[in-house]
Amino acid sequence: MKCPFCGAADTQVIDSRVNEEGNSVRRRRKCATCQKRFTTFETAELRMPQVVKTNGHRTEFDREKLRVSFLRALHKRPVPTTLVDEAIERILQKVLSLAEREIPSRQIGEMVMTELHKLDKVGYIRFASVYRSFQDVDDFREAIQEVQQP
Repeated sequence: MKCPFCGAADTQVIDSRVNEEGNSVRRRRKCATCQKRFTTFETAELRMPQVVKTNGHRTEFDREKLRVSFLRALHKRPVPTTLVDEAIERILQKVLSLAEREIPSRQIGEMVMTELHKLDKVGYIRFASVYRSFQDVDDFREAIQEVQQP
């Protein structure tokens, strides 16, 4: 690590501490040349996979798009925000655990459907109607029957 004061490459770690959440390390360093001290932070950089749309277009994974999908499906539904956040976190963990460079948007949609099915049946039907492009009442009837099955 270069010294931010003099640019020397020779620095020494004096102290290392893990933060409270356990997701980063704080290091106190001392420059061997100018003797000045400075702090650095080390965190893990996780790369989310590219999302491959049904038309073949690739885009960056966007956590906010996931949140918007949940909020639209659960609009005016009695589902606590903490439960939505936990569902989103479970999806993110599943996506990361796949350790793939690309993931089909359909696979993410299925993960959202699974989480919505657990959270709220009406939200599940709302999302399914858009996600599966319902064309008529029979499509809704099938989805409702799917929800009612144990």
